[in-house]
Amino acid sequence: MTPKPFNFPAKRRTGLLLLTAAVAATAAAAQASNTHELSSLSAGKLGAEVHGLVRTARAVSAVASTVVDYEFSLRGLRKDSDQYRHSISEVHLRSAKRFLKLCEVNKGFYVKAGQFVAAQRVLPKEYSSTLSALQDQVAPLPFKVIKGVLKDNLGPDFTEMFESLDEEPIAAASIAQVHHAVLKSDQEVAIKVQYPWVQQQMTFDTRTMYFLSKTIAWLYPQYRFEWLPLAFADSMAAELDFIHEARNSERAAKNLRNNKLIRVPHVFWDLTSRQVLTMQFYTGRKIDDLDFLNQLGVEPEKVAKSLIELFAEMIFVHGYIHGDPHPGNILVSPEGSNGFSLVLLDHAVYRELDEEFRKDFCQLWEALILKDLNKTLRLGERFGAGKYSRYLPIIFTGTPVESKHAFGISTAEKETMINELKSLLFDDLSSFMETLPPDFIAIMRIDGMIRSIIRKMGVSRVTRLLTYTKYAVYGLLCSKLDVESSRSPMKSYFAVEAAFLSFIATLKYVLILIKVLIGSIDSTPWRQKVNNVLNYMHSKISSEFWGIVVHPVFLLLWIRPNVLF
Repeated sequence: MTPKPFNFPAKRRTGLLLLTAAVAATAAAAQASNTHELSSLSAGKLGAEVHGLVRTARAVSAVASTVVDYEFSLRGLRKDSDQYRHSISEVHLRSAKRFLKLCEVNKGFYVKAGQFVAAQRVLPKEYSSTLSALQDQVAPLPFKVIKGVLKDNLGPDFTEMFESLDEEPIAAASIAQVHHAVLKSDQEVAIKVQYPWVQQQMTFDTRTMYFLSKTIAWLYPQYRFEWLPLAFADSMAAELDFIHEARNSERAAKNLRNNKLIRVPHVFWDLTSRQVLTMQFYTGRKIDDLDFLNQLGVEPEKVAKSLIELFAEMIFVHGYIHGDPHPGNILVSPEGSNGFSLVLLDHAVYRELDEEFRKDFCQLWEALILKDLNKTLRLGERFGAGKYSRYLPIIFTGTPVESKHAFGISTAEKETMINELKSLLFDDLSSFMETLPPDFIAIMRIDGMIRSIIRKMGVSRVTRLLTYTKYAVYGLLCSKLDVESSRSPMKSYFAVEAAFLSFIATLKYVLILIKVLIGSIDSTPWRQKVNNVLNYMHSKISSEFWGIVVHPVFLLLWIRPNVLF
């Protein structure tokens, strides 16, 4: 059978011609960039613009090749067929490898963009898994360049502020490199110094990414990821402002002050600017360095549990979450009462949750663990998930909404879930992600990164689910009780109140666990009666009950203790 001749729709044909023309127009710049004439200009403004054009040419070429690949590989295939699903998975993988190569060759913000997209987990898994291999490591700049940035930001006599300053960096990435130094007070510090050209490069490259994304959206109306370049640009703008990062660091340190296992480096403000960040120096290794943990004699499970508790507290209690928790930003230090501590680095990007959203998410987590289908669907509607609310349990707990098991899944349930997920198309994923609020997407992304780390450390899924449940319960009852308590003249009152709330939260958590265990047992004559009693007790221990009854009585007894006598 002779295949039918392939014709592009007019709009797509025009778009491809434009992309091809853009490649041709910039290919000359790519070739010229290798000549002696332009290499002599590489340090100047013209050289930077030419290299920007070269990066753009590569990007346009990769996008054009990808568009053609999808068009030719999927033509004539029915979207609901097995052949279509197989073919599109292969195209996804080829395209992901194409963009991986682009990011590796273009370096800089393209590497950051690839990592950003992989971390969002909104594209097909072939993209996320492939692009997650990107490493943000570059050759360091000569110290004379770094010295110029330090002079511009700290003054011409900046060397007098230090006892010593190592010229060899201890780390180098796309936007900055870090040097170890010792202050006159013998305090060890880490100095993060931004490269002088990154702001200009970011502007050029993010505009290119935005243009290409808009072009794809014009060619394919079903493409719903135009927001990605804008979100990436916002993230990078925050990352390039070191004063913003320093403030984030101090706020995180304040929120986590009661967690004895967490260290947030102190900021030295007199040595900090938009391009230079000076913080307390800690020794340590990446959290997933299992050989280092063995040398310390620390069990990986303990370290992983501390990590889960850290981010559970950030999400459910404070609603202020570190936005980039990859292993390089979380060090294990040998300092600490338990033989180790976690050092939280890189505070450039944080996500602050809306307070009502935080409370709703705490309730959603309770509903997911208790297998409360009606409440899950109702909260899913509130989050904008709509008909996709039934997939929220799969996303966060790994079990289908109809499962009777809170922490496990039967073989039959697993097969049903796999078949149902297979029926979903890429358009369904796009629609689902488009309707969710940014806070929800941020939590999905961050939780995915945490899961990736603890999986490598051999920690069970149940540990994460139970820890999240405990903090969700506490987050609902506390409702950010301790945010202002440290500045209050009634500081001791708030301390006692927080202790009492912790007891109530523990009681509610235990009731939830009992309900989960009862729910997993096959039907018995007494099961419904026990459930009714537990439901009654559970309903009485709520934030509303605390706010309306317990809190006023507690406050009265604190102010007028003589009412007891």
